Parts: sequence; structure tokens; C-alpha cells
Amino acid sequence: MAARKKSAKLLHCPTCGMIVHPNDEDFPFCSDRCRKIDLGKWAMGAYKISSPVLDPEVLEDLGGLGNNRSGEGE
Repeated sequence: MAARKKSAKLLHCPTCGMIVHPNDEDFPFCSDRCRKIDLGKWAMGAYKISSPVLDPEVLEDLGGLGNNRSGEGE
């Protein structure tokens, strides 16, 4: 049973799936190569936020981008 608990703590590199240990230098990635691949995906826009920002305080901090859309053409 102890071996099962220990295997539950194994983490995998988000890029290639290789097992990664929390004390590894490139954690949470297995290598600098996988870290750069992930960074490239972010830079190309492969990762997106799936839902719109609806919090009024956040919209206010962004300059009210979502508040006056319907009144722009008036």
C-alpha cells in the first residue's frame, strides 16, 4: 500500500509526459528543451483563456474595455 501512495506523487512533464521530480532543476518540465517548447506554444497563442472576463473590477482595471461596447456607435 505504501508503494501506491508514493507513485501517486509522481508528476509528469506537461510537454512530453516524462516523470519529473519536484527537486529537479527544470521543474515542472523534464528539461530546458521542454520548457522552451512550452514557452513557444504560449508565444504562438496555442494556449487560450476559454471564458471571458466578467469580473467588473478586472474590467475596470483593463480600462473598461467591456463596459461601453454597445454605446460606441452612438
